[in-house]
Amino acid sequence: MQFKDVQIGQTLPGLDVPITVALITGGAIATRDYFPGHHDKDAANALGSAHIFMNILTTNGLVQRFIEQWSGPDLRFKTFKIKLGAPNYPGDVMKLSGAVSALDVESRCVEITLKGQNSMGSHVSGTVSVVLP
Repeated sequence: MQFKDVQIGQTLPGLDVPITVALITGGAIATRDYFPGHHDKDAANALGSAHIFMNILTTNGLVQRFIEQWSGPDLRFKTFKIKLGAPNYPGDVMKLSGAVSALDVESRCVEITLKGQNSMGSHVSGTVSVVLP
């Protein structure tokens, strides 16, 4: 994707992410997050959670994948401002969507407002700014 090809309001292609035990535990292990709520269902239940739940670093990676799927690999991430809401549990699907919300011609910076919804509501929301060639 080239900066010249981007317009405010342009929507990004959606990304549906099936939430699995393997995705949650693999993401936690890959990010060295050994908190039991991310890999031990009994421990998660003892914490009051219905099942193991996704960590924020895995969510960050999925948001990055969503943005790069649209832009291609030649971008440079500038800012990453997201917040978590409802947990991602195995057996659900997170639907990522977003749109271009601001452009800076001088720096070739593109701001994208995004959200990731699951069956419980908003799992992630925020803005990501990238520099495009």
